[in-house]
Amino acid sequence: MDELEIVYQDEYLAVINKPSGLLVHRSRIASGAREFAMQMLRNQMGRHVYPVHRLDRPTSGLLIFALNSDVARSLTEQMTARQVRKTYHAVVRGYVSDSGTIDYSLKEELDKLADADADTDKEKQSAITHYECLKQVELPYKVSKKHDTTRYSLVQMQPETGRKHQLRRHMAHIRHPIVGDTNHGDGRHNNFFRSHFDIHRLLLAATALSFHHPVSGEPMNLELPLPDEFHRPFIE
Repeated sequence: MDELEIVYQDEYLAVINKPSGLLVHRSRIASGAREFAMQMLRNQMGRHVYPVHRLDRPTSGLLIFALNSDVARSLTEQMTARQVRKTYHAVVRGYVSDSGTIDYSLKEELDKLADADADTDKEKQSAITHYECLKQVELPYKVSKKHDTTRYSLVQMQPETGRKHQLRRHMAHIRHPIVGDTNHGDGRHNNFFRSHFDIHRLLLAATALSFHHPVSGEPMNLELPLPDEFHRPFIE
């Protein structure tokens, strides 16, 4: 893989555009993986880096790394206090209503390997996601047996909480699963995007971050353009 795209860097932190399919760091649940964002950035910058938060392997977008432990601690405190505003975009099945809030508690998803010792009786955790529909399209293709056409929406989302797979699970909960989601999505639509659009990834990206600089206190507002794949269904 080529070098990582560094969106912002100073002496205290670096923010990258993580590609879809890249793990943030080594994990027992993906023992065959050979490349990791943390190690790649460390090698690229020639110094130790500290991941402040995570993105799921198939999700692309903005990812913050601190460049010392004090900065990592300060940014983690902002994350815990919900002072970091995160914006995501996704392509989902169906026509989504103009805007809304999903307030649906989630039981923690456990992995058989990574979470083997975790409490399986843990109570559901509060989970809140705000969303807004930006675009809609109806395509003349029969993907499901019930309909002769198929509909999709481009959605912007801002999670208040950070539960595991929250956005993917919340959109599936309101029956608008994210395209490319192999765990919570619709296989027929995933296959359609692979065959018709040559899109083989999860169409979920972290596109904006707002937080206060951990040293100067200045407001930081970072944005990424939408990946090309997100536009493709809407310009056919």
